[in-house]
Amino acid sequence: MSFLQVYGIAALAIVGLMTLIWIVSLILRNSSIVDIFWGPGFVLTGWIYFALTPDGFSIRKWIVAILVTVWGLRLGGYILYRNWGKPEDFRYRKFREDAGSKWWWYSYFQTFLLQGVLMWIISIPLLGAQISSTPARLTVVDVIGIVLWGIGFFFESVGDLQMTRFKANPANRGKVLDSGVWRYTRHPNYFGDATQWWSYYLFALAAGAYWTVFSPVMMTLLLLRVSGVALLEKTLTETKPQYKEYIETTSAFLPWFPRKRK
Repeated sequence: MSFLQVYGIAALAIVGLMTLIWIVSLILRNSSIVDIFWGPGFVLTGWIYFALTPDGFSIRKWIVAILVTVWGLRLGGYILYRNWGKPEDFRYRKFREDAGSKWWWYSYFQTFLLQGVLMWIISIPLLGAQISSTPARLTVVDVIGIVLWGIGFFFESVGDLQMTRFKANPANRGKVLDSGVWRYTRHPNYFGDATQWWSYYLFALAAGAYWTVFSPVMMTLLLLRVSGVALLEKTLTETKPQYKEYIETTSAFLPWFPRKRK
């Protein structure tokens, strides 16, 4: 089966998944459930690529499939836990208000299919890493990919855990978390996420799919400019006065030692 054939099957699977989630969202009247399936959607594509690339180097295939599964299921489980019992996210409420009565079908294209298309495009290193039979050994680039994934997973998972514990304490209401990994970057979870996608690209690079670099670039830009850092910081600077001081002392994305306050 060719690269495009496997990639096309993944596209159909993603459309089916997003359509099913959209139907559930209409029943629940909550479009923000789509966020829960962002990580698991990549788990689905990763195993589709695994199953349909029997000629790929098996050790690299297993490493990629397992790493994306651990990342995706942890992320999906965390978002499910964070959103459980809560109303629709403010971003989707705003979309719903702007679209009015047409939101029920408009959301399918604006939210669910759009996210599905992004998922499909960004998943391409997972296929590039698994389809090639050469080199039939792990390279230095593979090893760097494993180390980079570990760094990213640490920052993302520990950052989420620390934030969950911080918010669980009523005494922290209205305060800013500036300790732990949050002392070194204002967005350890987004940094960790981007880092893991660069690690997936390294596996693809090791297998010769160097051209899939647009995937981690796109993911990093999304996290920095679209749905991540930019959107969140706009909200936080409006709702938490302390956040402006936090911005002055703490790196926005790449972890670094905190600066002294002016």
